[in-house]
Order: sequence, then structure tokens, then C-alpha cells
Amino acid sequence: MSDSGYSDEAKLKKPTNRQSRSCRVCRLRKVKCDRVKPCHACCAHGHPSKCVYDSVPGEEETQPISQAEEIRNLRNEIKELRTRMNSKGDQQSRSRKLAELEKLFDAIRSAPAEVVDGLVGNIRADRSRIPLEYNEETRLIATSEKRLVMRSTSPWGSNGEDEEYSFNKWNSSIASDSRSSSSSGSSSASSISIDEDWCGPLSRFTSAKPMVDVFVQRFVDAFSPEVDLRSGRAGAIRAAADIRMFSPMISNAFDAVSLTFFGRSAQDPRVEAAGMKLYPKVLRSLQDALLDPERSRSESTLITVTLLLAFESIERTSTEAVVAHVKGAARLIQHRGPENHVHGVEHLFFCELRPYWVGVDLVERKPSFMAEEAWKTVPWSEGTTSKDLLHYLLDLVVDIPGLLGQHDELVAAQETQHLGKGELRVKQAKLWNSIADLTSRLLQWKRDYVDCYPGGGPVATSEPQGPDPFPVFRCYDLRTMQVIEPPPLVYPDLRLLQTMSIYCANRLILSTIDNRLEGAVTIVEKYQLACDIGRSLECYIRRAPGNMINRLAFPVRVAWEAFPAGGVEREFMVQVFELVEKRHALRLWGSAMPELSVPGSPP
Repeated sequence: MSDSGYSDEAKLKKPTNRQSRSCRVCRLRKVKCDRVKPCHACCAHGHPSKCVYDSVPGEEETQPISQAEEIRNLRNEIKELRTRMNSKGDQQSRSRKLAELEKLFDAIRSAPAEVVDGLVGNIRADRSRIPLEYNEETRLIATSEKRLVMRSTSPWGSNGEDEEYSFNKWNSSIASDSRSSSSSGSSSASSISIDEDWCGPLSRFTSAKPMVDVFVQRFVDAFSPEVDLRSGRAGAIRAAADIRMFSPMISNAFDAVSLTFFGRSAQDPRVEAAGMKLYPKVLRSLQDALLDPERSRSESTLITVTLLLAFESIERTSTEAVVAHVKGAARLIQHRGPENHVHGVEHLFFCELRPYWVGVDLVERKPSFMAEEAWKTVPWSEGTTSKDLLHYLLDLVVDIPGLLGQHDELVAAQETQHLGKGELRVKQAKLWNSIADLTSRLLQWKRDYVDCYPGGGPVATSEPQGPDPFPVFRCYDLRTMQVIEPPPLVYPDLRLLQTMSIYCANRLILSTIDNRLEGAVTIVEKYQLACDIGRSLECYIRRAPGNMINRLAFPVRVAWEAFPAGGVEREFMVQVFELVEKRHALRLWGSAMPELSVPGSPP
């Protein structure tokens, strides 16, 4: 009886132990898991952050191996072996052999698994031609680096082929950008020794591998600075950098963007050209991912698309590139569905960049998929983060693109006279009712979240906000029509400033179709909304860490359109554009961002 009871107990425990050894995704997919976190299968499908192991109380021995820790140990092992080699004499010969190994190691980081096995096999086959005293260390290094490569790369990589694609209009734009960037990059970067067929991390730019991390760290600190919630979340790109070792596409994208940014910031054309040279390879890799039904939904693809947006704000390769990538990113978000933005890096990217996804619909003047209830609720359904006043505002703003589209249809019907006067009046009344309802909800949002803000609202102050000079905002006193210098607005935190700028910008956009006989926004109110954005710029530019200034790009462009051409207000805006381009190395601002213009918005 005792033996039988013990046997039954063991049978009950056995499935529990077996279940805890594989990650949740591999169990659901019913595939083999290598029990490393993140596992090989999750990296292969572009979802390393979704690799989660269910813990079982009292079963510590079944916990997965930390992949980051394993990679760190392997690197220490390689470093120790190199030290042993360098201490045995014949330094020049050994350094040459080590350089060959490092070259192969760099090459196979982004290669498919079968290619990795072949390259490592060739290394081991060459052992017979290496002196005996050198053979053992070389064998150990080759073995360790092969293990390191298999831990730090996914089994799929870019094949480097230039194909024609069609992922809506955006993918065609990517193919065009890839060809143009390739032609321009090859000439401007001729002085940089980078193999054209190489698609791995940019360790060949310099023999010192830590330099790559320096470039990436500079980029991450600029575009994803460590801030508190009162400045707004900014950790998406930083989180993506932590998992770049698991995806060649993400790693290559970080290399291209960080080199370009570093070169622009340091005014070093050689470094900038090196980043530009890698850019078309990243585009081709992205095209490959978009063609694959599963990889197109992966977090690797989403991260790469977002990094390309950062790249275009730095380099501005063409006047259409920024909008093309933002539109494509929004379509990719829609393609992935709201349920794929609930956890991890994907949730961070959706929430932090939601104003951009909404902004592209405002530019297109078409109904937004984000106006659906699922997109307002599902990404926050698991409590990964909580909504703040900005996201509650965006829940209202997503209705504006649909109203812009209705207005355009009504104008077209009036011009073509396809509808009768009675039907036109019905449609016009329906549009006016919708505008009045949305305006009422926007005003209610302001009363609920801004007027009662814990830190208080904006305060006008004439006190200097910094030691260095800043452009002075000038506008007109509409009562006397005299040019005045109203004091800048200072906010308790940057999150409120960003939110209020987006609020003013969208009120301005909505006012362009608000021609109601009663209740419409007056000219004075429109002018005041635009001036509030201009008066807020000094506070944000001085206090925003890194390149968070990009979050005000769309509101600033809307304010620019609201000001009269040749006026003192636009003179101030031009000075701000030039200042941001110089301080933050952002060519998008230096161009005055015409691509962010909302069609049909008169001054």
C-alpha cells in the first residue's frame, strides 16, 4: 500500500515538473523548448519578451537559465581564453588568428542556424593546420563563440536580396527608399571600410567592439531617456535595446540609427555615412519580415519600424519618408490587432507612440481604426500600465479623423451636386451635431483632468528659465493690433505640457470644419490656442530630456499653420526649428516639417 501510494504521488508530480521546464509559448505552440530565457523558439518568432515560465512552488531546480547571464558567462570565458593566448608569446601570429575568429564570429551572428553550423564546422576543420600549443585555446574559443552566437541570434536573418514588395503603399515606399538610400550611401560612405555583404552588428566599423555599445547607448539616452511618470513614459526604445541581441533585424536597425545619430551629433560625416550605408540593408530585412504572415506580427518588426521613424527624424532622407513610415507603422499596428499590445515591449511602443498613430489619421482625414472600442480598452486590460490624462484625451481625439472625412465628402457632394438640397442639409446637420458633441466632451475632459490637475495648471512667468538665451515669442494684441511679448507658459511637469499642446492642436484642427452658426470656435479663440502652443515651447525644449522634443512635432506644425504667413509668430517658429535642429541633430525640425501638415487647414 505504501509503495503504491508513493508511486501515485510521483505520477501526480511528474506532469507538474515537466510543465514548468518549458516556457508558456512553447507549451501553447506544442514545440520543443530549450529551457533558456528567452528560449530559441521565442527568439526565432520575434517575440523574446513573451518568453515566460510558469513558476511552480518548491521546484527551484526547474527554473530556466537566464540567457543574458549565460551570454555574459560565455563572454567572460572567451575573454579569459584570449588572455591565456596573449601570454604565450608569438603575439603577432596569435593576434592574426584571433582576428580571423572574430571576423567569422561577427559574420555568423546574423546568419541562419544551418549557416552557423557550417561556418563553425569549417573553423573546427582547420584545427589541424594550427600549431598544437595554439589549437586547444582556439578550439575552446570557437566552441564558446559558437555557443554565444546560438544564444544571441535568431535562426532567421536577412537574405540581402533586393525584391519588389507590396505591403500596401508603405512597403512600396520602403523599397524605393531602400534603393535610393543604397545608391546615396555607397558614394558618401566610400571612406568607411564596411563589407557590402555583411549584415551583422557594426563591430567592423572599429576594432573596439565596445564602441558599438557606446553609439547605441548615446542613441537610447537621447530617444528613450530615463524619466519619471510626470514627464511621460519613455522606456520603449530602451526596452527594445535590451533584447536586440536576440534579433539580427533589431540589432542592425539599432546600428544604423545610432551611427547616423552619433555622426550627426558629433558632426562626423564618416560616422553618419556609415549609418546611412547600413540603412538600405535594414529596409530590405524589414521587407522580408512584412512578407511573412507570422513575422509581420512579431515585436521585432514593430521595433524596427519605430526605429526607422527615429532614423527619418534624424536624417530626413526624403520629404515623404517620415509620413510613409508613420502611415506604415499605423497600418502595422492595425494588422497586429489590439490583443498583441497588452504586454511587454509591444505595449510600451503602442502607448508611448499612440499620439503618432492618431496623428497619421488626422493627416489622412479618414476614419481611424483606433476609434473602435477595442483599441481604447484591450491594450490596458491586463494592467501593464494605466491610462493617464493624455490617453483619455486621445480616446476623444480618435473621433476627429472621421469627422474630417465626413466634411470632405460633404464638400465634394456640394461641388458635384450629386445630392439634393434636402439631403445635403441633413448631412450638414448630422456633422454639426457630431462636432458639437465632440467639442463638449473635449471641454469636459479639460475640466476633469486639467483644471483639477494635482500639480496645478500652466503659469505665465517672465522669469528666465535658463542661463542661455531663447527665442522670444511675439504675437498681436487683437484689441489694439500691436505686437506684444506675452510671458512664456511654465507647467508643473512635461506630461501636462505635452497633453495640453495636443489638446490645443486638435481643437484647432476640429475648428477648420466647424462652421456652425452658433457655438463655433471664434477667430480669437483659434489664435489663442495657437499662441498657447508657441508660449509653451521654451518650457518643453529646456526641460525635455534627450529627444523627447519630437513629441511636440505635430502640435508645433499645427500651430505654424494657424499663424499668418510672414507674421512675427512664424518668425519665432522658424527660430525654434533652427534651434532644435542644431541642439538635437534632427533634420525633420530644420525642414519646418511640411509633411506633417494637415490638408485643408487654412491659416
